[in-house]
Amino acid sequence: MKKVAFIGLGSMGFPMAKNLLEAGFELHVYNRTKTKSIELEKFGAKVFNCVGDAVKNVDLVITMLANDEALDSVSFGQDGILANLNKQAIHISMSTVSPELIEKLSQEHENHEQKFLSAPVFGRPEAALSRKLWVVMSGKQSVKEEVKEVVNALGQGVFDFGEKVSAANLIKIAGNFMILSMVEAISESLALLEKNGVERQSFIDFITSTLFNIPIYQNYGKIIAQRQYEPAGFKLELGLKDVNLMHEASSNARVPMPIVDILYSRFLTSIAKNRAHFDWSAIELIAAENAGLK
Repeated sequence: MKKVAFIGLGSMGFPMAKNLLEAGFELHVYNRTKTKSIELEKFGAKVFNCVGDAVKNVDLVITMLANDEALDSVSFGQDGILANLNKQAIHISMSTVSPELIEKLSQEHENHEQKFLSAPVFGRPEAALSRKLWVVMSGKQSVKEEVKEVVNALGQGVFDFGEKVSAANLIKIAGNFMILSMVEAISESLALLEKNGVERQSFIDFITSTLFNIPIYQNYGKIIAQRQYEPAGFKLELGLKDVNLMHEASSNARVPMPIVDILYSRFLTSIAKNRAHFDWSAIELIAAENAGLK
């Protein structure tokens, strides 16, 4: 499998697509704004002006898009993936989107005699650039075998969550919930300590070298302690989309998740304060403001 199309060249998609080029794949690219496509053209990518042309005659198309609406728009219609991808070719959705859309796409691809997998990723743009993403995958086992070479070029590990195609998206939603719960816990802890005269960086240095000596606490701890919210690794406005996915999933499954309600309030308040372009960990500022620190 050597000919790949990549749709969506945002902060995650661009480094992922570049890694595929460096791994030797022939790459077709499409992005709504053409600047990123032109930049990849310098590395050997073939740039297309529409999705339909980009996916014609490829073995595999990868989509890495912001939300359900974006994935829906490139998948359906006369110029979409479904109408233009060859029979038996594969579509891998690596976006953080709803399980419902993933199930719908899987059925539509089957109706078109095409193949489909879901494979969202964990990791920020710097992890994408250094091939340090964690990939969670679900769908038919035979199709997973076909895409191993491509997926392995994008991350440091792939975890298989069975043949129910939307399972990986639920894993992604649950994982993001745990990340944001961590961010909220750090934020409230820092507000408590700072209000009592304890220096915030000293606390982060302590917990990330002892109790929580793991990369995700270290990385987010540094960002939050130093308030490095610009430029955003993952924008707060996209984080609200993820929190909405958490709420929808919990509601559909009749699983109460009260922390999700807290997170929703944090994100909505942050956006109301014109912080949509900040990193999603900037919800920390709300905890500080509520404590009278800002």
